Amino acid sequence: MTRRLLITVITLFLVSVLTFIAFTIIPGDPADLMLGIEATDEQIAAMRSELGLDQSLPTQYILWLKRFLTGNLGNSVRFRGESISKLVLERLPVTFSLASLSLVFILLISVPVAVLSAVKEHPVLDRFINTFTTINIALPGFFLGVLFIWIFGIILRFFAPGSYVPYQENVPGFLKYLLFPSLAIAIPNAAILIKFLRGAILQQLHCDYVRTAYSKGASQRQVLYRHVLKNAAIPGITLLGMIIGDVFSGSIVIEQVFTIPGIGRLLIASITSRDYPLVQTLVVYIAFTVAGANTLVDIAIQIIDPRIRVG
Repeated sequence: MTRRLLITVITLFLVSVLTFIAFTIIPGDPADLMLGIEATDEQIAAMRSELGLDQSLPTQYILWLKRFLTGNLGNSVRFRGESISKLVLERLPVTFSLASLSLVFILLISVPVAVLSAVKEHPVLDRFINTFTTINIALPGFFLGVLFIWIFGIILRFFAPGSYVPYQENVPGFLKYLLFPSLAIAIPNAAILIKFLRGAILQQLHCDYVRTAYSKGASQRQVLYRHVLKNAAIPGITLLGMIIGDVFSGSIVIEQVFTIPGIGRLLIASITSRDYPLVQTLVVYIAFTVAGANTLVDIAIQIIDPRIRVG
């Protein structure tokens, strides 16, 4: 576990270095963007000195990393000098709520359907589930989002598209508005997990230990829940780790489609306005999320099966 945490720290360090270098070689001067075209050379030079842009690249990186680790992320160019920390903290609960609700739907859809299709092995049921998963794997989440807006928002009027309700004002209204965006994220990922889990469960059902358990008088429920699901869960959890990273970072387009003021929409706004300090922070946030999810998955796998040592 210690080795895995060390690998995660090294990965995040390399990501931070690559992110910093990438935005230093992109054309454009943050001082020019902040001050505008009417700024004098003296004002630009003073701003570059204030931002530390007149220092060498290693010094700039160390200063940037120090600010990042201490939470002093500087000010945004796009949002008129507003604190980046404040901008991120205001939107983080929204993205976290959307991603968490999506993960709940992924598990509620994928696990029962995968178990049912693997245990029953009914031709009609198999055909229906295979068709469902194939279609939803092929459809991108943003297309499902647009489809949900058209069907449930415009035609059936279950919600008002674009009428986002802040959680500070109305928690039930906030969760109701997140229902269809979270389903748009969850359904394609649940389809992938269904196929994967179904295959893993079927593989375990044909193992020798299952026949041994039946020969000892164990019921199907006992074999399924005590042995099969535990062994099938290990590769499933590995895939779920990648899905978690994708859900937390892949809600960018969905937030734009449903006009949800989360981290994803903030990232798009910062990219279009060339707000490099804010983009750097959000890219590193996404990297932290993905790396952290995979680390937690590796730890969970070792807890489920102590025989496995993740190296």
